[in-house]
Amino acid sequence: MFSQTVEYALRVVVHLAGHAPEAQTTDQIAKTTRVPRAYLSKVVQSLRRGGVVRSQRGSGGGVTLIKSPEELTILDVVNAVEPIQRINECPLGLASHGVHLCPLHARLDKALEHVEQAFAKTTLAEVLSEPTTSIPLCDTPGTDVISTIVERKEE
Repeated sequence: MFSQTVEYALRVVVHLAGHAPEAQTTDQIAKTTRVPRAYLSKVVQSLRRGGVVRSQRGSGGGVTLIKSPEELTILDVVNAVEPIQRINECPLGLASHGVHLCPLHARLDKALEHVEQAFAKTTLAEVLSEPTTSIPLCDTPGTDVISTIVERKEE
């Protein structure tokens, strides 16, 4: 349902949220997220144009989130790279249907609406703080994201 670009963008922002507000280099992001370096620059560029991240070159530079993880939603990220395309009129171009969707396309649009609503209600902070044994982007306990989550909960 979602492209590889959306998957990569979500990995990037989860990584950045786990290290917020510190800037992360593209090397750090690529290593943790397993996004190919060549593709990572395209993803970061889309996120930057979409108002999700800022990037600064040079010494002391890196990539950071524009909003805090508590404010940034999954929908913000998805919309920055590939907005969810709702079905507003007959995708077959049937004049007799127009904006009156057939039952199939109406149900598909309803499903897209539910996804959109769920993503709009889900912040990155929620994703990172949800109790689980499968911490996002981590192979083993004790890695950077886990330490950051624990530190935040203690504050």
